[in-house]
Amino acid sequence: MTVPARVAVLISGRGSNMQTLAAHQGDAYEIVVVASDKPAAPGLSWAIANGLPVFALSPKDVGKPAYEAALDAALRAAGAEWIALAGYMRLLSDDFVARWRGRIVNIHPSLLPRYKGLDTHARAIAAGDAVAGCSVHLVTEELDGGEVLGQAEVPVLADDTPETLAARVLEAEHRLYPQVLKEVVRR
Repeated sequence: MTVPARVAVLISGRGSNMQTLAAHQGDAYEIVVVASDKPAAPGLSWAIANGLPVFALSPKDVGKPAYEAALDAALRAAGAEWIALAGYMRLLSDDFVARWRGRIVNIHPSLLPRYKGLDTHARAIAAGDAVAGCSVHLVTEELDGGEVLGQAEVPVLADDTPETLAARVLEAEHRLYPQVLKEVVRR
């Protein structure tokens, strides 16, 4: 019997990808803590209601170096071996990434390397792309620049707005992320 990988999930908002990862945990991985840079993030309430340990601290209260030190300590205290960024909207410092090198994954709402950063759906529509989608990638010091581990395509429809495209891409994220996380923690 294999022991599930111990995963910390970082969120900043409602945590829909965290909820999907939680629904698919099992033999491959288990969530040992949900952490947020926003103590009022709605996803934390869901995590608590579903028996997941949480850590929340605003970097605005302590500054980035102290925040990342506290975050790192909380993840290690929970026994985390991997970090899954799930709508975590804060850039991690190079030092933090180096401490967890090769063990941080992220879901990004574009077909990387296209549209790194924000406003991915509006940018895909403005460019006239026929397809958009999402990517799961390893996190490195370069923004959205690590190895792509998996992607899912979503057609861009003629009447799409950034909001309608985002909703369909989010559905694809919910299918892709648990699958890729299972694969990466087993390799």
